[in-house]
Amino acid sequence: MTSLQTIKINFRGGIVSPGELYSILAAAEKSKITSASIGLRQQLLLKVNIEEYLNFSRQLQLLNVSFETGSEQFPNVVSSYPAEEIFITQTWLSEGVYKDIFDLMDYKPQLKVNISDSNQSFTPLLTGNINWVASLHSPHFWHLFIRFPKTNIIYEWKQLVYTNDVAKVSKDVEEIIIHNPERFYDNSNASGDELFEQLKTGNYITQPARQAPVLPAFTLPYYEGLNRYNDKYWIGIYKRDEQFSLDFLKDICRLCLETKIGQLCSTPWKSLIIKSISEKDKPYWNALLAKHKVNMRHAANELNFQVEDDCAEGLQLKKYLVKHLNKTDTRTFGICIGIKTRRKSEVFSSILVRRKPLFSIAGRGFFYLYDILCAHEFNPNERTGSVFSRNNPKFFLAEQLRRAIFSFYAHYHESQEKVTAMTRNETHVPAKKVNGYVQQCSHCFSVYDEKYGDMESGILPGTKFKDLPETYSCALCEAPKNEFKPIDQQLLGLQTV
Repeated sequence: MTSLQTIKINFRGGIVSPGELYSILAAAEKSKITSASIGLRQQLLLKVNIEEYLNFSRQLQLLNVSFETGSEQFPNVVSSYPAEEIFITQTWLSEGVYKDIFDLMDYKPQLKVNISDSNQSFTPLLTGNINWVASLHSPHFWHLFIRFPKTNIIYEWKQLVYTNDVAKVSKDVEEIIIHNPERFYDNSNASGDELFEQLKTGNYITQPARQAPVLPAFTLPYYEGLNRYNDKYWIGIYKRDEQFSLDFLKDICRLCLETKIGQLCSTPWKSLIIKSISEKDKPYWNALLAKHKVNMRHAANELNFQVEDDCAEGLQLKKYLVKHLNKTDTRTFGICIGIKTRRKSEVFSSILVRRKPLFSIAGRGFFYLYDILCAHEFNPNERTGSVFSRNNPKFFLAEQLRRAIFSFYAHYHESQEKVTAMTRNETHVPAKKVNGYVQQCSHCFSVYDEKYGDMESGILPGTKFKDLPETYSCALCEAPKNEFKPIDQQLLGLQTV
């Protein structure tokens, strides 16, 4: 039996240029690699025969491509950037903001860093150790959630951090955690207050988090197919076996270069997304899919599953369960179903199928049983949960999963009825018409909103910008009043009332 090594190559934030990817694929082809896959953290996974490993690793070194074999000492930075513009709209969080953060990361993180927007669930929000969530109400500021390594302890910092300091704070927090493992690693008593007491907060631009972030309910978008957005198209490509042939990927890179598309995106759902496809280039993409016989528009029953990286057993179990769900015509819209076969792995899910051996000999499991667990209120962004069913034999597992799915829909229906009842009982007050513009600092992008004023500077709510004294300056960077510019609230993702 041929021995294989798995090579992991990080695409920071899930972004890679077609030229760089093509060079990696060409080197892989020389080492007799025929396919690649995408990992849960948006990284590229390549399996190489052990006798070709040295040759391939030398090729990657010549290309100046960092990689890991087997271990995950430097986990990839996960981001919701692939969803920007196509699933994420009307927000201050733009392509440039993501890339500014990535450019400022002058180190290779050893802890998991997640960078997510506030309005959708395309990126698993709290699966990292250092989790950044864009503020809904303060443009260019971020909430910070720490999940201490090897624990489910979540700590929310009471300060918002300015975009240009996200990388710096991430690096400093990581150093404190790594240098104090007895306090912050695998410690059920790990203290977030103790962690941030050691952080030199004077080195960053921060502001108090006046409102606690409300993490969104999970809504997985349909992330494949050729779809229109604005005046362009995006294409999402998913493979049932999670394997993309190198020939197919190389053709994608060539077409991107020919049509002047500067980047590809990998997603946490093990798919690829290519954005900025023009109307005139659509036929070329359809022809490429036809050439490689790539199927599109898979059922949600398949797309909703999350399986561990490089896990043949998990894929086999997924196929078995999907077949049963299709046979019984079971709806799974809105649910993320995870499959966990390894003791220390982590899978983002609303409903989790966990495999466990009845007994083990020399580390090898025999006669597997399955537990079904549900996230709190079926929201995978919540890390607490409950056991729905224990110790199921495989022949009964699919039916138990189906019952867990029905439980999800019962919960969803009950929640919707509560919302409807509350809406009916509300006394509606006509909204006051306000100016749709706010004033934004040209330097740090802080916003002066006449509704709220600037209490820290003694400016009462309702004070018009034109009535501010000429000595007024930005509360954050102290830029003078004449360097504020009017900007439409909708462009910032701010809600009008």
